[in-house]
Amino acid sequence: MSNSSSITQFLLLAFADTRELQLLHFCLFLGIYLAAVLSNGLIITAIACDHHLHTPMYFFLLNLSLLDLGSISTTLPKSMANSLWDTRDISCAGCTAQTEGGWRDIDGKAGSVSVVSDPDPITCVQNRKTRKDTRELQLLHFCLFLGIYLAAVLSNGLIIIAIACDHRLHTPMYFFLLNLSLLDLGSISTTLPKSMANSLWDTRAISYAGCTAQVFFFLFLISAEFSVLTIMAYDRFIAICKPLHYGTLLGSRACVHMAAAAWGSGFVYAVLHTANTFSIPLCQGNVLQQFFCEIPHILRLSCSNSYLREVGLLVSSFVLALGCFVFISLSYVKIFTTVLRIPSEQGRHKAFSTCLPHLSVVSLVISTSMVAYLKPPSISSPALDLVVAVLYSVLPPAVNPLIYSMRNQELKGALGKLICWFHLQQH
Repeated sequence: MSNSSSITQFLLLAFADTRELQLLHFCLFLGIYLAAVLSNGLIITAIACDHHLHTPMYFFLLNLSLLDLGSISTTLPKSMANSLWDTRDISCAGCTAQTEGGWRDIDGKAGSVSVVSDPDPITCVQNRKTRKDTRELQLLHFCLFLGIYLAAVLSNGLIIIAIACDHRLHTPMYFFLLNLSLLDLGSISTTLPKSMANSLWDTRAISYAGCTAQVFFFLFLISAEFSVLTIMAYDRFIAICKPLHYGTLLGSRACVHMAAAAWGSGFVYAVLHTANTFSIPLCQGNVLQQFFCEIPHILRLSCSNSYLREVGLLVSSFVLALGCFVFISLSYVKIFTTVLRIPSEQGRHKAFSTCLPHLSVVSLVISTSMVAYLKPPSISSPALDLVVAVLYSVLPPAVNPLIYSMRNQELKGALGKLICWFHLQQH
């Protein structure tokens, strides 16, 4: 009894003490938390603002969303803060507040809570569990990437099938969206499966030929994807700002030619960079501090100034990409100017619902890829490199289907019919 009265803080040891595992835990919980806050917040706002939803059923749904927001905000923010700042403690008052908040009972959770009066034992725990923590990190990495990969394959696959099977979606906008989904499927399938296999089987190796193929296909698909995103901005610009010329400027033949140009330019870009990168002699070992073969990490293994040739090519490529981004941005300035003049609120809503998601995807891809490939080595760190690589190579293929279908009634209708058809086939 006397020992318990001296307790001033608790140590939360549910997650291992390795820095990499902490950052993965932070990113995973941050994504879950933001999704919960956004989705529940949208439900609360919609029910509160729409008088058609002022019924008992939606009143109780509003209360449920408020409780969900409260419960997840009681636990995750503190856990994320501990992971981000590399701490384990929670004050006695904070623990009391978490428990007495009443959102969920923490008794009997899988994660252990060690009650201590002196934080020194943390070091001993870490030293005893180094190998165990590494294996835990591998398995968490495998489960996290497996979930993202399955979600990306399922969502992009559904969009491809829905657009291909529904004749009402055989329009330029959905044709380019189909190409985007194909490229997303390819790009995420180039990096994640090998990384997941390494984590599951406790290996680290990738053959020289496998690394070369990974670099080629990833660059091919990611550069073609950016070209398709640029074409999609042009498609929206013509549809909204010059609707009378839409059928002429974006006919079937023109759409096929633009899509072929996007894929072809990606192929040429990938050949140039792959050939240039792997012609450089490497003499700084064979360790890449990344979960896939990424050009900046390969260049760090070079033993001469010949790598500057590839750096120059990368800079030139990003100057072109920046030009595309400026074109996209100017197109959207014109689009938004035109949209604000539309008298119909429904028309403005439809225009914004198709344009804003596209602009957010483009901004994410270009900003994170520029950071990954152009940042100086002096500010590089394994944790930063990992987060940036996930943001530009893993996140867009997984969230693109959600972004493009969430506010698109035509696509949601086609997906609903497709799911109903699959359900009927099973019975």
